[in-house]
Amino acid sequence: MFARLLPGRLPRRSRCQIGLITTVLLSIIPHLVNAQEVAVTEPELKKIGIIGLDTSHVPAFTKEFHREPPNDPAMAGFRVVAAYPFGSADIESSASRIPRYTAEMKDLGVEVVDSISDLLSRVDCVLLETNDGRLHLPQALEVFRAGKPVFIDKPTGSNLAEVVAIFRAAKHYDVPMFSSSSLRYSDGAQAIRNGKLGNVLGCDSFSPCSIEPTHVELFWYGIHGVESLFTCMGVGCETVTHLSTDKYELAVGTWKGGGVGTFRGIRDGKTGYGGTAFGSKGISEIGPYGGYRPLVVEIAKFFRSESTPIDPAETIELYAFMQAAELSKQRDGAAVTISEVLKRAEQEADVLLKGQLKPR
Repeated sequence: MFARLLPGRLPRRSRCQIGLITTVLLSIIPHLVNAQEVAVTEPELKKIGIIGLDTSHVPAFTKEFHREPPNDPAMAGFRVVAAYPFGSADIESSASRIPRYTAEMKDLGVEVVDSISDLLSRVDCVLLETNDGRLHLPQALEVFRAGKPVFIDKPTGSNLAEVVAIFRAAKHYDVPMFSSSSLRYSDGAQAIRNGKLGNVLGCDSFSPCSIEPTHVELFWYGIHGVESLFTCMGVGCETVTHLSTDKYELAVGTWKGGGVGTFRGIRDGKTGYGGTAFGSKGISEIGPYGGYRPLVVEIAKFFRSESTPIDPAETIELYAFMQAAELSKQRDGAAVTISEVLKRAEQEADVLLKGQLKPR
């Protein structure tokens, strides 16, 4: 083949050498092509660090990231390599779990470190899993200053001002972050979100609703049902009223355009997750809880792309819904506007962030 491309007539020995070279090249080119394909498709290893070992989410998420083969192609190429254990000190249900989950993480091959700064030096991205929302702002600020993409588990903060401050700090440092309950990514909620019922005109959601006195009441566990509600309804809530007994929390929101969404927090009797959505083309159950895996898949996509999957304005609004519900409860069920609680939270966030936002 090569001999025909050369001028004149080559000696027989030269033609044989060229023929041998041609044979060798033809034999290795397919392997070179395959190696190139592997290099293109094999994802770069992303090292994950975890802050807070006081929740069952920690071993559950770690096992999903370490699963071989991965449950979803998006989860290939991740490894949890380091964890910082603390963690709530005064919420007994959280603090008491730290020793057990610390030991379990060591068994999973994760190095437990003594500080957040040590952890940040070892990793590419962060799962902020501390169960106590009061610690999220100071812990998140360390992550933002290091420039590491971070998923912040629920609740984003212990009150709306902390939530606003966290999102504002992430924007200041230009660090990708998002926060979500796993209920957002249940199959039923996502189908409704993506148009199964046409325009969603109303939704009734429910979930367990245990209360932690250090947090806005619905933040601690009602967040799950409220996340489902906003996944179906989207943004646009204007006012909230709230009714509470020793068995239930009931928050009713009115949306721009006349939509009505309710959250029922179950505090006694049989509990569960779900609800019903009402749309222009039909009515549908939201469906049951789908487990952690769908959320972990979204976290993996986020860590790889560094593109936030949820508009921060929506997450802030759903926390404003819960803050407004608490204020309505304090006012004996009077309607509270979302704008009122947001305005107050913005002012309080100014105080929380004073002197904290250093130049990038």
